[in-house]
Amino acid sequence: MPETPRIPVTLSSSSMYPLGAAETFSIAEDLGYDGVEIMVTHRAETQEASQLNEWAWRFGMPIKAIHAPTLLLTQQVWGSAWDKIHKSAELAQQVGCDVVVAHPPFRWQGTYASKFAEGIAEIEERTGVMIAVENMYPWRAGGREAAMYLPHWNPVPYDYKHVTWDFSHAATAEDDSFEAVKALGSRLRHIHLTDGWSNGFKDDHLVPGHGNQRVVEAMELVAQPDFAGEGFQGAVAVEVSTRSARKEVGERERMLAESLAFARRHLGQE
Repeated sequence: MPETPRIPVTLSSSSMYPLGAAETFSIAEDLGYDGVEIMVTHRAETQEASQLNEWAWRFGMPIKAIHAPTLLLTQQVWGSAWDKIHKSAELAQQVGCDVVVAHPPFRWQGTYASKFAEGIAEIEERTGVMIAVENMYPWRAGGREAAMYLPHWNPVPYDYKHVTWDFSHAATAEDDSFEAVKALGSRLRHIHLTDGWSNGFKDDHLVPGHGNQRVVEAMELVAQPDFAGEGFQGAVAVEVSTRSARKEVGERERMLAESLAFARRHLGQE
């Protein structure tokens, strides 16, 4: 029987904020990660395939996913909403990966929102790059929930071929990650490994195991060789907030090393 391929554990460049992509590659190599995920931002280095490829080669860290600039903070990056997805898919092709992480569209984004599912399916067909739609969370104010995403912040019930699951977003949404991962099955193509508290307000992006999501159970489920009938086909990207580590020498590295060890342990890689 052929050996089950090891699930790659990668480091998201967002975990390094306010440091940049070069530091992401360097620390990923130092700590023993299997690669990186690059979030496209205002920084030119995150948008340039030649620079990213040079770092990937220099540090021996392949790029496993591109995160499209679909956050509110990156609305000015790469023009229109569709341009962001098209250019992210092109960048993925240029750096040799086949996954783009994208948030569900905001309700006010017109035909981009109303035709999103059909549009990303066309891009996938044309480029061979998977657009993995990430779970988000409801926005709440004054005890009421605002409908910000179309059709919804939760991609699980909708007709998306590929999905990214983020444990911190699930905590903010007061969702159950284990049940969601089980329901997604083969549609689960990418994981943002983190944690959070189900308080319905703050998106914590904690080190995994420091919140109350069912991260252990979900990761151990994904690690099973018969998950979704064929085993998990994607990568796990550590996406934790290390901003609190700015004043502590070595604290960022400790948090990222702990996150990697958590992933290795619960994916059965120790």
